[in-house]
Amino acid sequence: MEENTKKEEKWNIDSSDVKAPPKQRLTVCLISAAFFGSVGSSFLYGYNLSVVNAPASFIKSFYNQTWMERYDEPLREETVTALWSVTVSVFAIGGLMGALTVSFLIKVLGRKGTLLANNALALIAALLLALGETARSFEMLIIGRFIIGMDSGVALSVLPMYLGEISPRQVRGSIGQFHAIFICLGVFIGQVLGLPEIFGQETRWHFLFAFLAFPALLQLCVLPFLPESPRFLLMERRDEVAAEKAFQAFLGRTDVSRELDEVHAESRAQNTQRTASVLELFRKRSLRWQLITVVVVMSCYQLCGLNAIWYYTNGIFEKAGFEKALIPYITLSTGGIETLAAIISGLVIEKIGRRPLLIFGFSAMAVFFSLLTVFLHFQDSFSWMPYLSFTSILLLIASFCSGPGGVPFVLTGELFEQSYRPAAFMVAGTVNWLSNFAVGLLFPFIQEALQTFAFLLFVVVCAAGAVYLLVVLPETKNKTFVEISQSFSKINGVTDQVQEREMQDVLEHTDGNGPQRGGDVEMESCF
Repeated sequence: MEENTKKEEKWNIDSSDVKAPPKQRLTVCLISAAFFGSVGSSFLYGYNLSVVNAPASFIKSFYNQTWMERYDEPLREETVTALWSVTVSVFAIGGLMGALTVSFLIKVLGRKGTLLANNALALIAALLLALGETARSFEMLIIGRFIIGMDSGVALSVLPMYLGEISPRQVRGSIGQFHAIFICLGVFIGQVLGLPEIFGQETRWHFLFAFLAFPALLQLCVLPFLPESPRFLLMERRDEVAAEKAFQAFLGRTDVSRELDEVHAESRAQNTQRTASVLELFRKRSLRWQLITVVVVMSCYQLCGLNAIWYYTNGIFEKAGFEKALIPYITLSTGGIETLAAIISGLVIEKIGRRPLLIFGFSAMAVFFSLLTVFLHFQDSFSWMPYLSFTSILLLIASFCSGPGGVPFVLTGELFEQSYRPAAFMVAGTVNWLSNFAVGLLFPFIQEALQTFAFLLFVVVCAAGAVYLLVVLPETKNKTFVEISQSFSKINGVTDQVQEREMQDVLEHTDGNGPQRGGDVEMESCF
């Protein structure tokens, strides 16, 4: 009894004796991993969101010409529209298929290995899409879009997981925002290359798709020389030597004993040492509200309406009264604003926090969608009204990228412990791509039925998302993964169990039954 009391006294050590972690500087290795990991992953996803807008009329014409060559009769207009809709929407179907394979791939290949292997899909897709016109096969374009969708489905789950695991907690949000920044940059570059002066011509549109190979090759050239996730190496591969070297490279110092101890402690605190399945994740009571939060946030990420803006930007601008010849250049401003807002978000996320950025972003989007609805409704009444519609669209995009555009992926990596993280990303990816497909499929019909009031649906989604996050989501800024799990204990109804389990883990650790280093209590880890 006295022995247990002494152990508890040791556990309740005065907080003033605990040294704060040293201020973590960004290392070349960490920035390189974030940059080159994002180039071949997030960038390609963003690029493929916008790249089909500019050559749409040329691709439809190619479909018609190919059909004429095969069957000596022109395609009916509704058939052309159907083929084009399949070409656009099959990207989301491929994304869903890719997301469903993530748990298996990262178990076999690891985080970095999966990112590298994923480039094979990007290269195959680039060949099919670039050579489809030469081969006179529109089927190659559809298959290529499906394959690049699979590439994006894998990348959108694996890259945030990798970035979250290699980043010290003081900069985890900022490093995680590389993902969002490169999505926005990909959208912008797709708009630039689609200009008539570059590849937006009938004889050059296939180069837009050939460009897909460049980011993939760039990642293949650099990422192999950067370390794997140290948490993966230590907790799943049990390779402490490799994990220590990875920590040293990412942190830029030789003494990483504190980081190794924290990962060991997290490993002991988990009920299972293997990667959990999606079914086990759904059954885990202590993760119930984390899972609900991820589903809500990822649903709002797609259903908040920004994809409707991207897919139908040209049509919206035409209806807003802008000249058709000017629209490609006007669209450039949307990509520029998106990229700028994402960069600013990455710079302030560690000061402001994830929760305020998400709540502000969704709330602002609800306001600007409401204003856009009013402006579009009265655009024929006043000559200056289209400019207000355009301003609303820019502010909508900036609001989205200030938080909802990137923070959901950071959150998904932060809300779950190591063994449940792959299953969580599989669920998040599935919700993401199903919602993406739903918007692309249903919004044209909703817009046709509701006209200018169609965007009011997105007002409801954004407002509901903001209210949910205000009520449920705790702040995760500068917290360890274990601390974040503890912050959900009360709402999950497992406070006592969690505290008892963690107390026992620490007591066993400090009792000499496991590896103990001098910094376990005296120093706090950067991770």
